[in-house]
Amino acid sequence: MKTACQFMLGLKADHKGRRIEQIWALDSFWLEYDHEYIQWLFPIDTPSRFHPHSPIVCQSTQDYFSTCEVLREAQLHSLGMMLDFFGMRFFGNSIVPKQDLNIRDHAWLKATDHNHLRISRIIRSLALLDQIELSQAFQTAMLRCAREHGEVNEKTLSYWRQANLIKELVSG
Repeated sequence: MKTACQFMLGLKADHKGRRIEQIWALDSFWLEYDHEYIQWLFPIDTPSRFHPHSPIVCQSTQDYFSTCEVLREAQLHSLGMMLDFFGMRFFGNSIVPKQDLNIRDHAWLKATDHNHLRISRIIRSLALLDQIELSQAFQTAMLRCAREHGEVNEKTLSYWRQANLIKELVSG
């Protein structure tokens, strides 16, 4: 079983010795300033330039996710945590802004912000790991809120639009 799956099932710690439940317990301060947890909660198919220890999605990771509801539920829990951090929430099958969403308290709505990369990663990871509808719902919500409540630059919006377009994965 691949590292990403072991981590999400609570069988393995990340490179800092943290279990997934410990990351889920991080407060908004740490979610903003820790730049390494996101690769573990939302792995993708390309290595991180800045965090070479991060798990990478390959075909076997994808296969595990497609057959294991517990893995998909763990990632759904992670998404819920990140939605709260971004000032968003689930509403039925949709993702909507909280009433207090504003650019002053939610830096991702600014023209440039490091959270833009996190959003791209989340969109891509969900799509790669057999949660394409969830990826699309998150993508749609973030694009809509960026336009309606923010100043996110067009280059970033373009990345978000492309993030869930998936090609064949490498076996592994």
